[in-house]
Amino acid sequence: MDQTGLLYVIGFGIAASIFVFGTILFSWLITHRRRRPQKGLPYECGIDTIGDTWSRFGLAFYLYALLFVAFDVEIVFVYLWAVTVRAVAGQGIVLIGLFLGILLFGELYAWRKGDLKWR
Repeated sequence: MDQTGLLYVIGFGIAASIFVFGTILFSWLITHRRRRPQKGLPYECGIDTIGDTWSRFGLAFYLYALLFVAFDVEIVFVYLWAVTVRAVAGQGIVLIGLFLGILLFGELYAWRKGDLKWR
């Protein structure tokens, strides 16, 4: 049996691990070792904050961010399809219709579930 593909995967995994841990080690080596009290503040300049500086964000922000990312990626695919629409002809129109239909189903599901209502 030819094990060349397996060796490539193992080699890539080792190279990726060395890159990740090497980057972390390098950043740890070049950082400043001194800690000043100002570094712990939320802002290094300006006025001091009053009260607790750590606050929680509502879950609605998270849901809107996920929906934005999902439909932002959709725009990239639709734009690329529009650029090559003449080359893909009828089959491309059917496929983009299927793609947009699935995304519309996802948006209607989120709307019906109530995730698009601001609370």
